[in-house]
Amino acid sequence: MNPLAEELNRTLSETCASRLLSALGTRMYFPKGILSQSAEASEKAKMFNATIGMSYEKGQPMILEAIRNHLPGLSSAEAVAYAPTAGVPGLRRRWKEEIVRKNPSLAGASLSLPVVVPGLTAGISFLADLFVDPGDAVVLPDLFWPNYRLILEERKGARLATYPMFTHGGQSRAGGFNVEGFKAALETESRIRGKVVTILNFPNNPTGYSPTLAEADAIVAALEQVAAAGTDVLVVSDDAYFGLQYEEGTLRESLFARLAARNPRILAAKVDGQTKEDYVWGFRSGFVTFGCPGFQEAQYEALVKKLMGVVRSCVSSSAAPTQYILHKALDTPGYEDQKARYRKILESRYRRVRDFLAGHPAPSCLKPLPFNSGYFMSFECDGLSAEVLRKKLLDEKGIGVIAMQEKWLRVAFSSVEAEDVEPLYTAIFASAKALMG
Repeated sequence: MNPLAEELNRTLSETCASRLLSALGTRMYFPKGILSQSAEASEKAKMFNATIGMSYEKGQPMILEAIRNHLPGLSSAEAVAYAPTAGVPGLRRRWKEEIVRKNPSLAGASLSLPVVVPGLTAGISFLADLFVDPGDAVVLPDLFWPNYRLILEERKGARLATYPMFTHGGQSRAGGFNVEGFKAALETESRIRGKVVTILNFPNNPTGYSPTLAEADAIVAALEQVAAAGTDVLVVSDDAYFGLQYEEGTLRESLFARLAARNPRILAAKVDGQTKEDYVWGFRSGFVTFGCPGFQEAQYEALVKKLMGVVRSCVSSSAAPTQYILHKALDTPGYEDQKARYRKILESRYRRVRDFLAGHPAPSCLKPLPFNSGYFMSFECDGLSAEVLRKKLLDEKGIGVIAMQEKWLRVAFSSVEAEDVEPLYTAIFASAKALMG
């Protein structure tokens, strides 16, 4: 094993992170090669710096005017130079401040400095590299973002240990988050492997559900109970849709905020970013942040360096221009007001869907699942194929929705104007009824 990896492993020894690492994660390190030598040269090479593979003219990176003209707010270095592997330092510090501001429960908790990754998908994938071995189980609800399967099952060879996401609230509707099912899955996997990896995605994709405050307390209690029994737990909070809760009494903080300082056997990892929070889907800029009670700065730094090794070995670094744009935007006057305006628009669409469903009961073959936040809501299909319904809507009505596992139909109200909600759902109901005869 590389001596740099051994050094990081010694720093992490006796922590849950050390015990949770995969074989790849154990081997991973950030090399003291071109990048570290270039960083050292940038500080000390006052006469000539012939280290980094970029082209300079008069002390600045070369930039085509055709490029510069489209990025008037950025210097040439911000526009075309490489970003550091872990991300632009100022943006990393600023995002950490934002995490604490948005999650007051984190006051006083120790956290790592966020590492910039090229989108939240990359963040999930990189964490899987660090902590998931072939054959490991990852605990998920049965309603999960389909890309988890590609990342965890196909890339990592892991097993998805699923539990029903919702309890039953009666004949026609599901209830709330299935805490008991979640707890049972945790306990089962802890007995098999002695460690547990779980992903909690709220607001959830595909259902648009966030837990109530009481459910959040119960989720944390379940995790703490498993940890107290001697199991090391990695809890990944996939916060892609953070901040888009529309009902009182729902959890508005990340579960990361409740877990980062909870138990020394729980390593909390927050995967978030400005993709949906700040309406920049194509910027592909995300962050990974760690929290664990008892961690010292050196241990966080060791974990970050292992993550940097994964980044370096996959994509080298995330794109610089989007990082600088986002950093500048965060400090732009009126930025939060602009975001609030869009959140209000999304909430109005959510309310319109709620009102329609309240006034127009769904046909018996479509059961609306609980939703209170985010971009989506879903139907459980009973007696008909979600894929057949999807194709009928697309081919006959020109309406696009997503079918999942033949059983669920996801509707993204985020992309539908409020005035189009009624005709959209009217068409969905009519097509479902036609299929049922």
